[in-house]
Amino acid sequence: MRKLTIFYLENCPYCRKAADAVKELKAENPDFENVEAEWIEESRNPEIAEKYNYYYVPCVFLGGEKLYECSPSDGYDEIKRRFEAAFRTAAEK
Repeated sequence: MRKLTIFYLENCPYCRKAADAVKELKAENPDFENVEAEWIEESRNPEIAEKYNYYYVPCVFLGGEKLYECSPSDGYDEIKRRFEAAFRTAAEK
């Protein structure tokens, strides 16, 4: 199992949806509790964020591989679905 790196912004509504989705996913799938996820607040850690290639947050990486970058058109269901896929991928590695 490898660690997910999740970039977010504190006041981002999509990031709040992502955090809610992760809580829901962990309640639905106890195996996700074992997936290590590092949440990095982009504006407080620009030196880390600039090492990754993305534009929108939330954005999820597994190592150097981008698994998901939120789009302004993504609603809660899409965000949850994509985070579930990322957590499954991390759990399998």
